[in-house]
Amino acid sequence: MAGTITIALDAMGGDYGPSVVVPAAALAYKKNPKIHFLFYGDQKQIQHYMDKHPELRVVSDIHHTDKVISNDEKPSVALRSGKGSSMRLAIDAVKSGEAGGVVSAGNTGALMATSKMVLKCLPGIHRPAIASIFPTKRDEIVMLDLGANLTCDAEVLTQFAVLGAVYARAVKGMRTPTVGLLNVGSEDMKGPEGLRLAASILSSVTFPGRYFGFVEGNDITEGGVDVVVTDGFTGNVALKVAEGVGSMSSHFLKEALTSSFLSKIGALLSMKALKRLKSRVDARVYNGGMFLGLNGICVKSHGGMDAFGFSQAILVAANLIENDYNKKVANEIEQVMSQESFITSVSSLSMDGQ
Repeated sequence: MAGTITIALDAMGGDYGPSVVVPAAALAYKKNPKIHFLFYGDQKQIQHYMDKHPELRVVSDIHHTDKVISNDEKPSVALRSGKGSSMRLAIDAVKSGEAGGVVSAGNTGALMATSKMVLKCLPGIHRPAIASIFPTKRDEIVMLDLGANLTCDAEVLTQFAVLGAVYARAVKGMRTPTVGLLNVGSEDMKGPEGLRLAASILSSVTFPGRYFGFVEGNDITEGGVDVVVTDGFTGNVALKVAEGVGSMSSHFLKEALTSSFLSKIGALLSMKALKRLKSRVDARVYNGGMFLGLNGICVKSHGGMDAFGFSQAILVAANLIENDYNKKVANEIEQVMSQESFITSVSSLSMDGQ
């Protein structure tokens, strides 16, 4: 998509607010000069940090508000009292068409609830999903849902497969991405009934990918498929376990490399290799949880990210906008839902009371 990409930023969200959001915008602008920024938050604070990045002045507008949704605020409370907050105003900018997408490091529950209420879901999509990119031994993969929906029926899981496959095609450039359903085993008879029915639907319909089958937890890091689909409960547990294993491995590696004089010498000799390793598993590089399925682009940054990490979330939003992600999803979902095999499967789902 040619022309300017306008992104609304919740400047007050996250642990650090404008001190991270503004320099992150500067980093993202260096990578993609087509981005124009709408900052929402305390004008004095935002301006203070923007003075350190004069290149942002001509591509940014500041919209003042002193109202902020706190990190511990319940989503229901945020929905009732969040009007006029930095988060809500940034989302409203997407709804009105002033911005093509919104990025926030604020309260995840409040961001999901508010964006769903304001932006609504795309036609044919029942629930939005949180998706993110995972590093693997082979290549990066897309995984969803990572926490938006604790339970999902077969129809919703099928929609998630389409959301993930379209992302892999439109943004990652994969012609026919392979899609796997996360399960407790690869055998057809394993897993809950809804998951098995989702497998049956994906095996019988034409969608923008190729259904691979069931994958297990240890298959995720192998990179055997391009898209891993699961419910939000399982996906969030898998995400947190992966983060924990990464942190533990880093701790053990540091401990081993500093345990003796010879270990320290070995670490110095291996410095280049260690830097390459760090860059491959750096969580900041993969920052940016995408709320796929909304009628507008919304990306969630981890609340504790530094400027580099937040800049990656901004670039994720820019990529989704540039690649007309939502338009492509709407087209693909309509095609899937019109297929006789999908209609028959969903009808049987309704009759079974799932």
